[in-house]
Amino acid sequence: MYDVKSMKAEEFIDHEEITETLRYADEHKNDRPLIESIIEKAKECKGLSHREASVLLACEEEDLNEKVCRLAEQIKLEFYGNRIVMFAPLYLSNYCVNGCVYCPYHMKNKRIPRKKLTQEEIKAEVIALQDMGHKRLAIESGEDPVNNPIEYILECIKTIYSIHHKNGDIRRVNVNIAATTVENYRKLKEAGIGTYILFQETYHKESYEKLHPTGPKHNYAYHTEAMDRAMEGGIDDVGLGVLFGLELYRYEFAGILMHAEHLEAVHGVGPHTISVPRIKHADDIDPSAFDNSISDEIFEKIIACIRVAVPYTGMIISTRESEEVRAKALRLGISQISGGSRTSVGGYTEEERPHDTEQFDVSDQRTLDEVVRWLMQSDFIPSFCTACYREGRTGDRFMQLCKNKQILNCCHPNALMTLQEYLEDYAAPETKEVGEKLIAAEIPKIPNDKVRSITLSRLEEIKKGSRDFRF
Repeated sequence: MYDVKSMKAEEFIDHEEITETLRYADEHKNDRPLIESIIEKAKECKGLSHREASVLLACEEEDLNEKVCRLAEQIKLEFYGNRIVMFAPLYLSNYCVNGCVYCPYHMKNKRIPRKKLTQEEIKAEVIALQDMGHKRLAIESGEDPVNNPIEYILECIKTIYSIHHKNGDIRRVNVNIAATTVENYRKLKEAGIGTYILFQETYHKESYEKLHPTGPKHNYAYHTEAMDRAMEGGIDDVGLGVLFGLELYRYEFAGILMHAEHLEAVHGVGPHTISVPRIKHADDIDPSAFDNSISDEIFEKIIACIRVAVPYTGMIISTRESEEVRAKALRLGISQISGGSRTSVGGYTEEERPHDTEQFDVSDQRTLDEVVRWLMQSDFIPSFCTACYREGRTGDRFMQLCKNKQILNCCHPNALMTLQEYLEDYAAPETKEVGEKLIAAEIPKIPNDKVRSITLSRLEEIKKGSRDFRF
């Protein structure tokens, strides 16, 4: 029985409700008056239900699909402006006791070398990331209670925050580790993490159990209810995601929106981020073995429909995707991207990109500086800002600002100041030249005279060597 406020996974992600939603969407995929009314509702920027959004995703009317894409672009600009938040993944360990059939870290894979970073190796990795210019990391680890206990993760977070190299600092550590207990989530919160990220992989329970045949991750309910435990443990920024290609994409789309609705209904705060990874080749994993892969066109439509359905959420796309796909996705609603990523354990200290411990093949292999320059040449502001997290604007406080479209009053100048830091400390000469022109063009867009004046003053201070200003 579907109940958005239930704390039971099979009730807030109800299979019958999703099946009925998909049937309804099929019946109305050419219902122009209904689709136009849903688009009009989406223009109010208060979101759509999973059923309304599923109708848009199923829509076969080309002109209406184009309207949805243009609306997604408009909503993204209204909530997040032309800022794109930069981050990098940091893989701590690929030891894992699970049997996930789509991940090369699965326990039965004897071909992949197993590796776990020491604290000294983590320091070297972090310094390499700081030397690129990164300020925000997402730490990743396989699930292994012996090799990767919560104590190890907490020690790693402490180490990462402790490293101050030249002008470099990691100012926000997001955490992507296996579902755990309320007590452990409380410990992560006390360690000062940003967002807790956990991909559902698939919301289809039967498929989920087949894809996770062994290990603690086999438990569908425990995994799906993790975000509720995280919020109970005090973590107020959580990030959802599915691995598109494992199950029918329309099922996953409805499921992730139902999960977002559940978090909003129970906790008053929806997902801080939604990620949209697609299954990719990696070591012994062949993506063609999964018969639910989706085209670039469908992938872009999913992104646009999530943006209009959940206007407040940050949307993340990784280096799994090519430069071409990422370029289109940025226009349709993506607000965070990784740059210069290495998906192997210990990959950042290697001169040549190592492939033997990669979790997935990286499609976009450009350096961070190349990505930053590309973004600016595309009229985006690469943002290294972590101000909201460090000023306590998280959870419902962030969402209140975001939903009222007030976040831009501080985020736009913060993005420009952190970009100026990057230009001074890390940028190639060509990148710096492009960046200076972009900042000069963006300053007049700050509406508040006082904020604009302070920003200009702080930009000059940054050029003289000061760092870490924020509104």
